[in-house]
Amino acid sequence: MSFIPYSLTRPLLFGMDPEAAHDFTMNFMAKGQNTLLQKAWERPLISDPIELAGLKFPNRVGMAAGLDKNARCIDALAAMGFGFVEVGTVTPRPQPGNPKPRMFRIPEKKALINRLGFNNEGLDAFLANVRRSQVRASGAPMLLGLNIGKNATTPIEEATSDYLKALDGVYPHADYVTVNISSPNTKNLRALQSDEALDALLGAVAERREQLATQHGKRTPVFVKIAPDLDEEQVSVIAATLQRHGMDGVIATNTTISREAVKGLQHAEETGGLSGAPVLEASNQVIRQLRSALGSRFPIIGVGGIMSGVDAVSKIRAGADVVQIYSGLIYRGPELVSESAHAIANMR
Repeated sequence: MSFIPYSLTRPLLFGMDPEAAHDFTMNFMAKGQNTLLQKAWERPLISDPIELAGLKFPNRVGMAAGLDKNARCIDALAAMGFGFVEVGTVTPRPQPGNPKPRMFRIPEKKALINRLGFNNEGLDAFLANVRRSQVRASGAPMLLGLNIGKNATTPIEEATSDYLKALDGVYPHADYVTVNISSPNTKNLRALQSDEALDALLGAVAERREQLATQHGKRTPVFVKIAPDLDEEQVSVIAATLQRHGMDGVIATNTTISREAVKGLQHAEETGGLSGAPVLEASNQVIRQLRSALGSRFPIIGVGGIMSGVDAVSKIRAGADVVQIYSGLIYRGPELVSESAHAIANMR
């Protein structure tokens, strides 16, 4: 069996409810990974290495968090040719997320809206899945990011406790850890991006990371994922806070709450985070502002709206070092991974 063009499978998936299509795909990949079935979506790994935050990325295209919240499909995603895969967001305790329906397509704009709300099986199940990854056990070059968040029922003033519990659990298993403070789907979560709250959270994370580095004999980089709905002053304050607490990088950006680009279309007024093509420029603008504020050496992972190799290159030109895709994978399929990796490797 050789790979199946995504153009043949997309009509089937787009004929289903978006979350049902997502669950079907993840179940299929979880069952098929490391078997002959994997050839249906397998793609070669494009070599375009870069060193960042003390890590060697085999190429500059990664899978963004949110697709594989429970780390069930690490090997399946690795087979698509990603240089790095980020899984989660995981919370300390299992939680169902927000009521359904909670995922909506806006195909006219190659966009998605979701209000999933960190639905996941909890830290213990997540780590068991990470340990089962054959790619990880094989020593393959693909890097693994583990993305952590807070439980919905944890009061925002106690959020730090959840992040530290999750950090303790994922630290020894991650190539890097992402602190997600930018999902719009957990009540008050984005308040953690404000000056004092961010300062307190990252101070606690930095202190715990030092303890964990000593305990495990390795220093795991910590990245922070931020929203696109920030003005230049907010970006500047966040940049200074990241540097003050010795964070290793920033992921820009999560989904947007803006509906400007999809106004008047079906589902446009659904609550949640908008992702896909409409987020490209907003994300690139935050990346440009971050690069200006952080200087040339601070690692930036650019994510949001990549639907083509040209879009991936635009993120690098805006100031990102590496990029991640998510909604583009749903609209374009695995072909987008190699297309983006080739485009970045060949950019002048």
